[in-house]
Amino acid sequence: MRKVLSLIAFCTVSSVMAFGASWSGRLIDANCYSQQKKVAACDASTSSTAFALDVSGHVYMLDANGNAKAASAIRNRADRAVDPNSPQSSQVLAKVDGTESGGTITVDNLEIP
Repeated sequence: MRKVLSLIAFCTVSSVMAFGASWSGRLIDANCYSQQKKVAACDASTSSTAFALDVSGHVYMLDANGNAKAASAIRNRADRAVDPNSPQSSQVLAKVDGTESGGTITVDNLEIP
């Protein structure tokens, strides 16, 4: 019985992990996007509190955990400027790992290269 339960637990965890995906795109300010409906005018910044990811014209909102990770990553990006005299690009590219449901990504990992 114990082996059967272990096998069921393993299969459940494996199937949940199988639904995870990765997205790469432009990180934008979700509050701005919800008002403007234009990606071009809504670059993410250190003052952004809610984020979305534009992947080839399709916009995915990030969950609360993703918003916290994105805010931290943008602050770290600003802190690690290679050349302080050279301005950073206003567009922020990001890679997000997680699961998507109803247009919102539940973020497991977020990286800004």
